Order: sequence, then structure tokens, then C-alpha cells
Amino acid sequence: MQPNHDFAPGISTAERTQNAASIVLLASIALVMLALPCSASATLGENSTSTEVDRASMKATLRMLPTVKYTVHEIQTPSGTTLREYVSSAGTVFAVAWQGPVMPDLRQALGSYFDRYTEAASGKHAGHRHLAIRQPDLVVQSNGRMRSFSGRAYLPLLLPQGVSVEEIQ
Repeated sequence: MQPNHDFAPGISTAERTQNAASIVLLASIALVMLALPCSASATLGENSTSTEVDRASMKATLRMLPTVKYTVHEIQTPSGTTLREYVSSAGTVFAVAWQGPVMPDLRQALGSYFDRYTEAASGKHAGHRHLAIRQPDLVVQSNGRMRSFSGRAYLPLLLPQGVSVEEIQ
């Protein structure tokens, strides 16, 4: 058997094995990092297990407030912003609302609806402090000025029977 001369001279087999193991480890870490954003894009329109992903990624506290028709998962961020996720009895997040000194990560809060939100928000709308998007299956209302942001987003087709839009705050 002839020796492999493709490697630089002076590198031992142990060093080659260690280098290969390092490369495999780095590649594994990169794959995990690429997968994380997919698992963290949760909330609106998804099941309630997304709430824990949101809480963990925001380094926030979670409080569950049950009502007769739905449960509110209230997430308090370290910055003082409160994000409320409204979960139906079927376990689906049908609305989110926020209030606080800092805007929450709307990419995370709106999940798969974020691109539609940004597309609609980029169009002309009255005022810079108020944004209202009304589509048949998505409504987003947002207000804000420095250190005071609030808003809500909901899916009209997923509102539980007997739940009014005014309850989403």
C-alpha cells in the first residue's frame, strides 16, 4: 500500500484526524444554525407550541391567561414589551397583539404572514405612525412613536365563534 501524498508533509495522522473531526463538527454546527430560524418562525396561524419557541428566543417570561373561548399566552420581554398570542381551543394562534417601548420581532410574531405584511406596508398609507392592512384573511393594525408601540394582527377566518375583534388587545 502506498502512502497518500495529498496531505502536506509533516502532518501526523493524529493531526489529520483531529482536523477532519473539527471540520465535521463545524459543518454540524452550521447545519444546526441554519435549521434554527426555520423552527423559530412561529406564531400567527401556527399551533400553540410555537409560543414556547417565541418565549425562549426572546428570553422572556410567559404567562397563560385562560378564558372561556381561548387562551392568551402573554410574553413579557426584558425590554418591557408585552406580546400576547391568542390561542383557540383547537390550539391555533389566531391573533397576536403587542404593546411596549420596543417593537417586537414581527418576523417571528407574524410567522408565514410576515412577507405579506411587509409587502402591504411598503405601499402608500396615511401617516407614518399608523399602519392598517386589511385583507380577507389577514388584518394588521400598528401604531407607534418613540418608546410607545402597539398593534395587533389577526386572521379573521380563524377567529373562534363568538370572539370579537375588540378582545384582541
